[in-house]
Amino acid sequence: MKGRTRREFGVALAVGLLLASAGCLSKHSGDAEPETGAGSRTIRPVDGCGRTSWTDPADRSPDRAPARCEARAPAARPLPERRRITIATGTLSAEYVAPLEVALDKGEFRAEGLDVTLKVLPTPDALPLLAKGDIDALWAAPEAAVMNGVRGGFDIKWVAGNFSPDPASKSGLWVKLKNGETAAGVWMADRSMGTMIGKGSVIAYPMQKALGEHGGGLDRIRYQQLGSADVLTALRNGGVDSAWLLDPVWRRVDGKPGYAFLGGQPLGEPLGGMLYGRALLHDDGDAGVALLRAYIRTVNTYFSGDYKKDATFVTYLAKLLKTDADILRSTPPLRMDWEIRSGTTTRLQSAYRAQGATRGPTLPESKVVDRSLYAEAVGHTP
Repeated sequence: MKGRTRREFGVALAVGLLLASAGCLSKHSGDAEPETGAGSRTIRPVDGCGRTSWTDPADRSPDRAPARCEARAPAARPLPERRRITIATGTLSAEYVAPLEVALDKGEFRAEGLDVTLKVLPTPDALPLLAKGDIDALWAAPEAAVMNGVRGGFDIKWVAGNFSPDPASKSGLWVKLKNGETAAGVWMADRSMGTMIGKGSVIAYPMQKALGEHGGGLDRIRYQQLGSADVLTALRNGGVDSAWLLDPVWRRVDGKPGYAFLGGQPLGEPLGGMLYGRALLHDDGDAGVALLRAYIRTVNTYFSGDYKKDATFVTYLAKLLKTDADILRSTPPLRMDWEIRSGTTTRLQSAYRAQGATRGPTLPESKVVDRSLYAEAVGHTP
């Protein structure tokens, strides 16, 4: 494993096992791609979900208002028989997971006839289980490992977004300035970067842009994988030259002399969310739509605007996420957004190739993205 981090090896091993077992994972391997989601389903108008419940996927305006229905919409449509659903997620303490935890706690999944379990699993471990049908969905992102799995023939698709940052957020790439250096004059080539993820993560896309504006590139920096508690420490003590700092860690250096923010996730463009395998895409489409309907209803009811203005809700959310309410309050609210922008997966793949995390031709969006399920949930006819 010389020259490779343990996580990179784990991702490669997981995808390798996934691809090696293609013949036994599904009797459908090698079949022509079946119709998915709403492509073969009837879409009906949904009360409370009007013109604002869908936005043009091509609109990447930073000030784009995310799609919204009225509170409590779309209303639940319980399945005739209860269905057990397991969703894997890398963490239960991050704010971007909050809509799932609120939906579970408030009974929104239960109202649809779904018994949902949230299971903590990193993406490399969850992918083989999703492909085999041992779990039903993955709350993560279309990372390089996902793209490699899809390229190998696996039926996994990104079916709903999660969030984009508030314009006031500075979650992203921070650099420790050298003596006499200014933010505008930072040159990132050959500098080291501390990151919890390593290569192949969706942050490669915003990192590519930020580095490109400062003389760097994904292939011109030195990655140093660190634990979540060590990233900020390494940046402060000079162990690394730069770091990708998440909410609310960046607050510790914001406004302090000697540090500069170079850029973060694009505004108005979710980079992760819900991924489905064959079960919810094809075998049980009703359950697949019901799961997204509960998620969308939760966003519309509890996360429609600046949910951090409600002190009672912040206290409730902090307890649910097992974090400090003051820390939660210290960062701007996320812009929860169930929609997926056009071209995001193409831009992600460009960044993965630049890192050396994927090879081969770019997968077309139709192989990776399916918007039809959330379109059905809000009653939108494409």
